[in-house]
Amino acid sequence: QLQLVESGGGLVQPGGSLRLSCVASGFTLDYYDIGWFRQAPGKEREGVSCISMNDGSSDYTDSVKGRFTISRNNAKNTVYLQMNSLKPDDTAVYYCAADKPIPSNDPKHCIPARFDDWGQGTQVTVSS
Repeated sequence: QLQLVESGGGLVQPGGSLRLSCVASGFTLDYYDIGWFRQAPGKEREGVSCISMNDGSSDYTDSVKGRFTISRNNAKNTVYLQMNSLKPDDTAVYYCAADKPIPSNDPKHCIPARFDDWGQGTQVTVSS
């Protein structure tokens, strides 16, 4: 059974860092496009960062560029999201998701609606 499990969330002060992990079971992550998404209370789920199976490229939403880094460890079947210089606006539930690969330049590449398999989410709260 395909399963994704996120971990690494928590409470952190502004300017701090967290590293989120997404561990897959029941399938091999390196055959899929993987995305990190977040949803704050009262807001729609948004794409934070996605990494392509086809060419290994990654993309980021503008608000996290230069602060967040997505990476994958195929040997551990795990994808990470390193989050630095965190801001209160980063507060949300963070989810990872997987889907069959599409071209990395496809406009749908990091859109939540195209992803079929989701984890349960991990809460990130940035507050002093």
